[in-house]
Amino acid sequence: MVVESPLVAALGLVATAVIFWIVRWDAIRSEIGRPQLWAAVAAVPFLVGISLYLFATVPTTGVIMTANTGLVLYTFEREVVAEDDQPAEPGQLPHAPSESTRGEDGSEE
Repeated sequence: MVVESPLVAALGLVATAVIFWIVRWDAIRSEIGRPQLWAAVAAVPFLVGISLYLFATVPTTGVIMTANTGLVLYTFEREVVAEDDQPAEPGQLPHAPSESTRGEDGSEE
């Protein structure tokens, strides 16, 4: 097997390490459980996508879908963890102050 481009391979390895580090840092900051696992879930599919690009003859869309899978899964998990546990109030935005927290003059207490 001959690597198509050593520069792409080197940049792919560096990008994989950067993705791992950033996702781990963000998971710790956002208080998401098992930050190293989520970092691996985000970085490994990216590395697989780079490997498919370099060593296999697959369509570019398949490479892109594979490389983005882990990042998309982490983004969904981050959104679930960041959700409020309170039910939504009809007619209000999720983080807008409710009527009970406003004073008589309309300002927030």
